[in-house]
Amino acid sequence: MVIVITGPTATGKSDLGIFLAHKLNGEIINADSTQIYKGLDIATNKIKDTEGVKHYLFNEKYLREDYTVFDFQKDARKAIDDILNKGKIPILVGGTGLYINAALYDYKFEDKVHEEYEGVSNDDLYKMLLVVDPNTNIHLNNRVRVISALNYYKANGKPYSEKEKDYKLLYDTIFIGLTADREILYYKINKRVDKMVDEGLIKEAREIYDLKIRSKAVMTPIGPKELFDYFDGKISLDEAINLIKSKSRKYAKRQFTWFRGQMKLKWFTVNYDDFSQTENEVLNYIQSKF
Repeated sequence: MVIVITGPTATGKSDLGIFLAHKLNGEIINADSTQIYKGLDIATNKIKDTEGVKHYLFNEKYLREDYTVFDFQKDARKAIDDILNKGKIPILVGGTGLYINAALYDYKFEDKVHEEYEGVSNDDLYKMLLVVDPNTNIHLNNRVRVISALNYYKANGKPYSEKEKDYKLLYDTIFIGLTADREILYYKINKRVDKMVDEGLIKEAREIYDLKIRSKAVMTPIGPKELFDYFDGKISLDEAINLIKSKSRKYAKRQFTWFRGQMKLKWFTVNYDDFSQTENEVLNYIQSKF
């Protein structure tokens, strides 16, 4: 049995994962594409106290290293097997849906396939994708997903948009999604950004800025690149913080859309006033499936 805890940002996935790990003799596999990296602890909202629960693929890579969904697929499956062999339950926790699906379904990827697209513009990449997958719903500026779709076609000989029809689930899995009223969630996101600033987000970003690290690990998450523009004098600090809030809200909206279109989740509405109620609702549901 494998358990997945996912959903948009700021819905309490990490806390729920730790709660379930204690209750169900589980160990956690991080399924957030940014939290595998050391550093950017504040920007990626890493949980500060794992409460003694072993976490895999968490704080393992350096910011200058490249780490792809193909790498995650291999590492996550190994972690799942290691946890199962110990008689424990693997719990994938995070909001990177493609990583979760790649680990649990028989996706096929080619290793180190992104290099061939270096120097190719987003417009040209998108035109290449439309040739092999005219029904794609991927945005032309989502370079990572466009390239993934091109690589999927190359590896499988069929369009990425048709992939779900044939994918096979490799593990007996319970998929849990956390959701919330949109306005409440947006309020929580805004407040969380304020808290991140209070906890040292600007200092954290400045240290990386001064090291001149501009890798995918740094430029993908929301926060660093907006503050880099502030450090460069392109925008004010208030403008940078407001951009982080706005982009985080839009990211949560995109996550909702992706999860509902690409994953079959049992949804639970988060009770922010009494999160233990949400925890117990999820626990009772999972126990009913054993």
